[in-house]
Amino acid sequence: MKKIIIFHLFSFILLSSSLFFAQIPGMVNYNEEDGLNNSYTYSLSQDPSGLIWIGSDNGLFRFDGKEFKHFNNKHGLKNIEALSCVPLSNGEIFVAPFLNDFAYLKNGKVINSDMNSELKKIQLTHNPDYYIDGSSLYLYSTYNPNQIYFYKNGKINRIPVNLNVKSGDEYYSFGLNIPDHVFYLFNQYHGGKVMAYDIISKKKTDCNISVSKSTFILRKGDIFVFRNKRNIDVYKLHHQFYFKKIKSYKAQQNVDRHIIDSKYRLWLCLEEGGILYFKESLLEDGELSNPVKMMENYIISDILIDKDNNTWFSTRNNGLFFIADRFFKNYMQLPIKNNSSYITVIARNNHDIYLGYNEAKSGIYHNGRVTDLVFEKNIKIEHKAIFAEGNTVIFGLTRMLFQYNTKIKEKHMLNSFVLKNIVPYTPGSILLCTSDGIISYNYHTRKYMDVLSKERIYTALPYTNDSLFAGNFKDLYKVSTVTKKKTLFLEGYYFTDIKKLRDNLYAGATNLNGIVLFDNTRIIRKITESTGLTNGQIKKIEVENKNTFWASTNYGLSRIELKGDDVKINNFTQTDGLPSNTVAGCVISGDTIFVGTSKGLGILSIKNLMTQKNFIDKKVIINSVIAGGKEIFDTHQPLIGQTPENDIIFNVSFPDFTSQGKISYRYTIEGLSTGWQTSSSQKIAFYSLPPGNYTFKVFGIGYNGKRSYAPTEVHFEIRPKFWQAWWFKTMIISLGAAALFILITVYFQKKRNKKLETLYYEKKIAELELQAIKAQINPHFIYNCLNSIQFLLYKKDYQETENYLEIFAQMIRKTLHYSEKTFMPIKEEAEYLTLYLNMEKLRLKDQFDYSITISEKVNENWVVPSLLIQPFVENAIKHGIAGLTDRKGNIQVSFDHTGTSLSVIIEDNGIGIGKGKQKKADSFGVKLSQKRIETFRQLFETHILLEIYDLYEKEQRPGTQIKLYIKPYENQNTSMHH
Repeated sequence: MKKIIIFHLFSFILLSSSLFFAQIPGMVNYNEEDGLNNSYTYSLSQDPSGLIWIGSDNGLFRFDGKEFKHFNNKHGLKNIEALSCVPLSNGEIFVAPFLNDFAYLKNGKVINSDMNSELKKIQLTHNPDYYIDGSSLYLYSTYNPNQIYFYKNGKINRIPVNLNVKSGDEYYSFGLNIPDHVFYLFNQYHGGKVMAYDIISKKKTDCNISVSKSTFILRKGDIFVFRNKRNIDVYKLHHQFYFKKIKSYKAQQNVDRHIIDSKYRLWLCLEEGGILYFKESLLEDGELSNPVKMMENYIISDILIDKDNNTWFSTRNNGLFFIADRFFKNYMQLPIKNNSSYITVIARNNHDIYLGYNEAKSGIYHNGRVTDLVFEKNIKIEHKAIFAEGNTVIFGLTRMLFQYNTKIKEKHMLNSFVLKNIVPYTPGSILLCTSDGIISYNYHTRKYMDVLSKERIYTALPYTNDSLFAGNFKDLYKVSTVTKKKTLFLEGYYFTDIKKLRDNLYAGATNLNGIVLFDNTRIIRKITESTGLTNGQIKKIEVENKNTFWASTNYGLSRIELKGDDVKINNFTQTDGLPSNTVAGCVISGDTIFVGTSKGLGILSIKNLMTQKNFIDKKVIINSVIAGGKEIFDTHQPLIGQTPENDIIFNVSFPDFTSQGKISYRYTIEGLSTGWQTSSSQKIAFYSLPPGNYTFKVFGIGYNGKRSYAPTEVHFEIRPKFWQAWWFKTMIISLGAAALFILITVYFQKKRNKKLETLYYEKKIAELELQAIKAQINPHFIYNCLNSIQFLLYKKDYQETENYLEIFAQMIRKTLHYSEKTFMPIKEEAEYLTLYLNMEKLRLKDQFDYSITISEKVNENWVVPSLLIQPFVENAIKHGIAGLTDRKGNIQVSFDHTGTSLSVIIEDNGIGIGKGKQKKADSFGVKLSQKRIETFRQLFETHILLEIYDLYEKEQRPGTQIKLYIKPYENQNTSMHH
């Protein structure tokens, strides 16, 4: 028996095997309060997208797991007595009301016969039967059909039926099958042979069986179920005309209707209420087993097994009932009697599971059955803890303790304590955590011993032979059982349970702070809601192994696995099969976990739990989109809005029925934001979207936090008005840029013209200044020469005077020539300096020698400012060597090129200047030259650097050195130009 139980432990066991199925936890009733406002619910069906459709006496309803959408006469139904609703593969829902007035839904809109006159072709005298083939639907009357109506995409075609019915006869037709173009009929009034009618050849053929009158027949595939009052016969069709009976059953009550579900299981709806359910498939061999009777207080109209194997019941006057697949399987496979109490604590030993309820009663689970153990009748004090070891079980109630011997079935009442918890201690003893301290109790000798007094203790755990952890409603202490001394260990944590995982590692369940992992010295890790727990209030901890444990909460059950530095958490709730999310605790036996909840005991295979999918195998459905002020149901067409109607609203559904309406949506809009938002509303709105192309992405999230396996995506566009269009903006930007460019151009042109005008005048002024400087230089030079001639005549040296006058004449001509030029070649500058030096050498009677050298690096055709060097040479003669008496003077002029500059050096061995490096000299000619240097910089952007050195200070020898650096000066590519 135990092996059978473990084999079937896919999910938690539901509470009762009572015949009143609606009382079982997991059964949900939807009625008028939920929006299903009708008296009779008739047919149930599910469309390809997963939505549930309900025909009723108040029109048609669509249910998406959260909301009922109602379609009635206001929406276009001409007859709101909707007996059947048939979903087709193209998304249409065909509506068959009572006696004609057919309609269908397409893209959210009801199309009736006034809108589509094709529907008026369907004229039936009785309610129809159907054959569905994808997007095609075949309809025919169940009594004396004369036409088979073929509906597809709004069009109606007819297939004539010629039965040659005699007056007074009424033939009942059933089992149409289009591939073999045959349906079956028999005389409903008189019974007799079943006939096969070929809709193409119009031929009728007698089959091998006869039927009693007033028999109703249902077909699914090759299975035919015949119902006549209480008698049920199941036939299998072996070929078109041969039926073989394979099963039969006789009910205790009259059967109002019978149903074959998608799994070929048989349901019998009883006239007086309730249903009979046969667990085995009609395709299996063997007779029908005894059915399970359920829903006894309800008249059942229809039963639907949806795509997820959940079960739906439509009823008369009581709305719609739903039960998830796990709950249904558990009820059918493992009914546990007497398992409907509110469990507050659970424990186990090697044989049984012990349940403590919220009253003075306990339960012992063994081999699929719970046996009640009553301590005090009608006393509503709840169980706080249970300890089980061998044949001894200690039941701890709020103010009572009982010791129970499972072998001899004897119970013994212990001392009275205000109990908080029971903790295993030493072999044969336990710790009682009470409102007045910790008490050790030996259940063999039945003796008590105080461990800690005058302290309200909620939980404890020994961690050495003489030490234990003890927790009150605020802090955790270390307590010495020898000295009775307590030491504060962890402050601010209300521990409800503590368990040892492995050596020096403990897991503590807290009242508000989740789970705390700690050792003997410190907290190692906290596991909270931010880590993945469903709630921070933990009731109990159950250890699976040294790395894995389970936490019980009011929001379900959590499995925590430690993997190095990582923590893996799996949360399980009622949608995973829990009888209730209010979990008091759990115990583990092998692969099976037993869970005590507020709605009874649950039993679960851990392996099956852990192999469940982490996602929901569904996608969000976009019911409609409001864009551009219009509601659009066909989301495959382009979705376009336009400013100022730039709001867009998505009407969504996520048909995860096991979540029982506790559904939310996680969504984003690509092109607008990269963040995700979450909402529980089925209308997701975005207002005042800027123009652009967007993609709406949405995931559905079920009650247990699992989400849909993939997002649903919808592309849409918000178009701008013409003044927001890119071309208009581009044109405006271009015009603005052009206007700005013109303004800037005019502004800078005016500024440039003004600057050019200023530069022109500055240049003219500079040129006039240069001419003035030259006018100063020339008289100065001539004055010096005339002084020399006067001196020679004074000495009556007429030959020297003649030579001097000849050289002077040449100098005058060259000076006049070069004074008109701004620049002159280096070669001509050297010739000019040679004439001048020769003339001065004659005047001073060979008082000095000179040399002029031009480096090979220097091109003699390069130009330099005219008459720039001569004043410095003149200054060297006049102030340097003219007064020498102890040595002959020497003047050296050299031209060299140093990378980017032309270097001109004038050096003498005269008396020096006595002041080191100088920026200027006292000579009038030098001052004029410096002024010319500044003028050249302004006019021609030619930088001339003047350096004057006293050679004695620089090189410990007499004389003066003048250096001129002229930049830029790169070979022939120079800015020095004429």
